[in-house]
Amino acid sequence: MIKRSHIRQFLAVVDAGSFTRAAQQIRVTQPALSTGVADLERLVGAPLFIRNRRQIRLTEAGGRFLPIARDLERGFRTADSFGRAEESDKPVLKLGTIRSVPGEFFQSIAALLARDFALEISENSDSELRAAIHGGRLNAAIAPLRSGERDPHVIALYEEPVVMFVGADHPLAGQGEVAPEQLAPETMIARRSCEFLDATSRFFTRHRVRPRFALRSDSDERCLRMVAAGVGITTAPVSLAIDGIVPIKVSGYEFRRELGLLFDPAWRAQPEMEGRLARVLPAIRRAAADWQEARVDG
Repeated sequence: MIKRSHIRQFLAVVDAGSFTRAAQQIRVTQPALSTGVADLERLVGAPLFIRNRRQIRLTEAGGRFLPIARDLERGFRTADSFGRAEESDKPVLKLGTIRSVPGEFFQSIAALLARDFALEISENSDSELRAAIHGGRLNAAIAPLRSGERDPHVIALYEEPVVMFVGADHPLAGQGEVAPEQLAPETMIARRSCEFLDATSRFFTRHRVRPRFALRSDSDERCLRMVAAGVGITTAPVSLAIDGIVPIKVSGYEFRRELGLLFDPAWRAQPEMEGRLARVLPAIRRAAADWQEARVDG
């Protein structure tokens, strides 16, 4: 008999493109995942994946089984949320977010959604959030939009530059713009949640800036407070600014991010969800515009 675990494992491999990454995402061992997929292949009577060292691809049978698996997983999720939706009189909305969304902004969006939905919130990386939406494990997510990404199921929220932050009493705080080489003596703080972490590292390496690091942390607040304390400097979206730090422009460092609200099209197309979102989305757009004006443009 095909079990939900079989479907979950199959979709995890499809979305991750790798048995190793899939095992990490659904928190099972790789041997257990391989055994589960092999068991599913035995039950359906056909191999579902072509396995080689370079990539994992669906077989013809796997391609035909994929929409069935997605429908089954959506059915399981609907069944999971049925009792909870009745208890709260609100449908469940599984909402994901990247960790670097400003807390105040996320609070305003969550408060608006909570009027019409029972929220279940999770944090993850951009790629993992997108895979979860594609696999039907999330209904919506706040994540960075990709260049030129425009889709009926994507709501653009706000755009902002990524800047270098230094302490308010730092010697560079009064300078409008600095060359990357001027930062060579500085101690850096690495925000592990930064979408441009690897690109930033390459940028400074090209300019022969190889600083010492005082802190590497997943917590944006801790990183920025250490900047305010004079421990080091860091890059961050401008809206994450706190008291005690100031932005400076680094020549050639031109990264920007645009955040958006992404939806699972199948979930959003349900009549009840369409009606509820029609009520809340105009308020979300207004909140995003107010945030842009107050914390980015202001």
